[in-house]
Amino acid sequence: MRVMAVDYGDARTGVAISDALGMLAGFTTVIHSRKADQVAQEIGKLVQEHRVEELVMGFPRNMDGTEGPRAELYRAFAQQLQEVTGMEVHLWDERRTTIEAHQILHASGKKMKQHKKNVDAVAATLILEGYLNKLRRNF
Repeated sequence: MRVMAVDYGDARTGVAISDALGMLAGFTTVIHSRKADQVAQEIGKLVQEHRVEELVMGFPRNMDGTEGPRAELYRAFAQQLQEVTGMEVHLWDERRTTIEAHQILHASGKKMKQHKKNVDAVAATLILEGYLNKLRRNF
């Protein structure tokens, strides 16, 4: 089962897609747009192109588990994605994914200036890995 994870953002949206077995992250990209409609359409194209069967999107929560200030914006975008793709969008707690993504890039020797190019795709990969791990535990 191919799963797509989305790390939605204001200017850049990271996307990670698993392999066909739903075991590992295989494909990553970043969509550069501030327009939710355009981002949703691009994700819709990727869903079809990669034959994605399940969709998960990072959801902002505060460190205490309550919903973050951007939660409504993310819910609205998830609804838009559902309309474009015809798929249910699973919301996934994304606390610390961007921080961890920066740490991974830093540990790999990337300078902070270079992080912007990849941090969203890495964050989407972390969301995907967390979701795939949950699916494996539930089997």
